[in-house]
Amino acid sequence: MKVLVLSGANLGRLGLREPAVYGSRSYADLVTVCQKLAGELGLAADCRQTDDEATMLRWLHEAADLGVPVVLNPGAWSHYSYALRDAAAQVTGPLVEVHLSQTHAREEFRHHSVISAVATGTITGLGFDSYLLALRTIAARIHDASAPADPPHPADQAPA
Repeated sequence: MKVLVLSGANLGRLGLREPAVYGSRSYADLVTVCQKLAGELGLAADCRQTDDEATMLRWLHEAADLGVPVVLNPGAWSHYSYALRDAAAQVTGPLVEVHLSQTHAREEFRHHSVISAVATGTITGLGFDSYLLALRTIAARIHDASAPADPPHPADQAPA
């Protein structure tokens, strides 16, 4: 199954932008680790990065139209883009919001995300592991959705 791994504004500058906050590894390194783990999980990670909000909106619409799960790092857009929030709300598969840094330990304006309320879950502050945990979460949800239902437990049965 295909998973869109979408990274927003400034994430193409990983390794150059504030290495004390975001680490020294590059966006290319992030793509490599995401694609490797996705393959191990039976997923195909389509990793994309843009600094253009309209492009990100199109990608989220694509995910909604195709029913594709999403790992989304909206970057700074998470704090104010209602357009991005509305596009994310249309995604029918799992959508896990991720952030490399611990947003709640940073500036006050980073403490709130308009995306979180429509995300399946949010993972922050774990660097590249935020993305990897999101991929594991999506794989588990896909696996659970395709697994046969558990038979009813005898205690759940009405007495005859």
